[in-house]
Amino acid sequence: MDCLFCKIVAGEIPARKLYEDDQIIAFHDIAPQAPVHFLLIPKRHIATLNDLKESDKPLAGHLLYSAQRLASEQGCEKGFRLVMNCNDLGGQTVHHIHMHVLGQRQLHWPPG
Repeated sequence: MDCLFCKIVAGEIPARKLYEDDQIIAFHDIAPQAPVHFLLIPKRHIATLNDLKESDKPLAGHLLYSAQRLASEQGCEKGFRLVMNCNDLGGQTVHHIHMHVLGQRQLHWPPG
């Protein structure tokens, strides 16, 4: 298993977990870009957003719902950003879908 996030799911690499259930794990980013910065990943390996199937719609919805719930629990009720990159050109560096949740600071657009 070469996937960094699969190793976190398997417990081979430690992570500061924020939440876990039978489908997903949320953990703090190791290089935070905001006072609140965590990742949500599915436990099942899905390389990119392009690899999602129609049968994955409940999982994708669970990721989104969990992001807003956890952001609120982390004190981000006034606003937060969700980021999902797809493939190398889109800035994806770990090829296991993941959602960044950033908050508790003013975020600008474009992010540059």
